[in-house]
Amino acid sequence: MNYLKTAVLLPGMTALFCAVGYLIGGKGGMLIAFLVALGMNAFAYWNSDRVVLSMYNAREVDAHTAPDLYGVVTQMADRAGLPMPRVYIVESDQPNAFATGRDPEHAAICATTGLLRHLSLEEIAGVLGHELGHVKNRDTLIMTVTATIAGAISMLANFALFFRGGDDRQNPLGWVGALLVMLLAPLAAML
Repeated sequence: MNYLKTAVLLPGMTALFCAVGYLIGGKGGMLIAFLVALGMNAFAYWNSDRVVLSMYNAREVDAHTAPDLYGVVTQMADRAGLPMPRVYIVESDQPNAFATGRDPEHAAICATTGLLRHLSLEEIAGVLGHELGHVKNRDTLIMTVTATIAGAISMLANFALFFRGGDDRQNPLGWVGALLVMLLAPLAAML
């Protein structure tokens, strides 16, 4: 089912990205937006987990450096019938956890030090079970594709004012189009 969601979401978000490109720069803007969307999706598919983990300065742990966390993930992954994901810790007081990776074979589970400090082992297992559910259902791929294109649309919308162009061939809607793109594109991407 999630492959179908991704197959619908990817062209839909790419079309939205191309429409924003058209409103900003006409046909040339749409072509550039399409090429950028293709490149970003390919990059996000292969590298999103590394990008997210490096953004948070996550450090990988194993059974020796974080035995409780690693043990819980091992047990939960085994019960779910999943390959063992890589396990990471982020130094943050905020209790949080997330899963990333394009599929179960390339998954990573990350927990913050705040989560490990404030929750019992049983509560941590519940949180990590939820994250492993995302891995099993391949939600992480959908979230990656959506976040990548939504971020790009927001960035493109911010450039709308600068690339609005002085004639109708560059930007068919002029200042009104630039303003609409700046306001509505990030909202559409969030939806």
